[in-house]
Amino acid sequence: MTPTVLVVDDDPAFRELVVEILAGAGYLVRQVASGEEALIALATEPVRLVLTDQQMPGIDGLELTRRIRASASPPAVVVMTAFGTIPQAVEAVRIGAADYITKPLESPAALRQLVRRVLGETAAEEKIGGEEFLTRDPDTLATLALADRAATTDASVLITGPSGTGKELLARRIHRRSARSEGPFVAVNCAAIPDNLAESELFGHEKGAFTGADSRRIGRFEQADGGTLLLDEVGELPEPVQAKLLRVLEERVLERVGGTTPVPVDLRLLAATNRDLEAEIAAGRFREDLFYRLDVVRLALKPLCERGDDVEMLSAVLLETLARRLGSPPKKLSSGALERLKTHRWPGNVRELRNVLERALILSTGDEIEVTDLPEFARKSDNEDHAGSSSVPMSLAERERRAILEALERTGGHREKAARLLGISVRTLYSRLKEYDIR
Repeated sequence: MTPTVLVVDDDPAFRELVVEILAGAGYLVRQVASGEEALIALATEPVRLVLTDQQMPGIDGLELTRRIRASASPPAVVVMTAFGTIPQAVEAVRIGAADYITKPLESPAALRQLVRRVLGETAAEEKIGGEEFLTRDPDTLATLALADRAATTDASVLITGPSGTGKELLARRIHRRSARSEGPFVAVNCAAIPDNLAESELFGHEKGAFTGADSRRIGRFEQADGGTLLLDEVGELPEPVQAKLLRVLEERVLERVGGTTPVPVDLRLLAATNRDLEAEIAAGRFREDLFYRLDVVRLALKPLCERGDDVEMLSAVLLETLARRLGSPPKKLSSGALERLKTHRWPGNVRELRNVLERALILSTGDEIEVTDLPEFARKSDNEDHAGSSSVPMSLAERERRAILEALERTGGHREKAARLLGISVRTLYSRLKEYDIR
């Protein structure tokens, strides 16, 4: 059945433009000029999606979103907003809107893509597995708003935060909302590349460049040409590669290892790290000039334990997705199990939450997941263990050190398992153990 979309905007010219774009994409589109007319239309006709302007006389977009979400079977809502009113659009997302899009429209393709995603034409597995960043936390919603503004430019973006908080998800969101969305998205885990192969991996090599180079290899920069390149764990790059990376960013040309011919590249660079790069600069492990080249727009992601109600929301979505993937009946968390998850510190963040829920779903024999179905470490409240701890916020380094210690404790000192729990490479874990003097 073709979905019906209701467009709500008091600007008739803009309303007609949206109708034309969506009707051309095959949707049934209805239009009204006010929030009051929208409520009447929703009471008389089934609608799958409401696209509403944020600023309107009478019932504005925020109030309309609130009333729609309070109804028995609400359609999805997307708020259309000017850049100056993005904070209000973020508030609409907080109270239940699926997303927002800025006016004037970036492109017809961006609007069609957003509508397809919101209407569920992108699989739920993609939303968790790599396509969508889900949150209700006000600070994180503000970070998403800043990311969306940065997406409209070609500026370099540095994404910081602990492992497992969704840095790659945020990078993919920026790519999808950029003018390069039709181009490739290439993600590279810099920590997983041996130092002696990093230059070849990123910039490619010519045949015969070194022993074993039996043919030309196209590096990740060339693979991302016309699109977006994400350098994850960028702080792990060896210094010689940092110097070459800086040159490529400044000149937009590269030379393959063993080559002499400049190769032009046209891409958007995003970088992510769970390290404090300013501290790495002070320690002489990261180039200051490269840092400033990467840190044009900085997006900081909070750990899951500081993101309010996100544990409850993510648990519900993850359980639905995992049950479908495992072929098991859908289950919900009991109130006791949910409270345990909400008070846990989650050193592995969303990645760890997913692993815990998958295990609980497999082991649970009842209609609900109980506290006894959770791993032992999640059965007790972390609040009790740390009741006397200081309320002063921890530095990123101290937070990382504690997460490593906790991961090692949970895995009985097994370093490979601890690295998997933390979502980092074994090489990175050994580097952190040495840096933090953990024995």
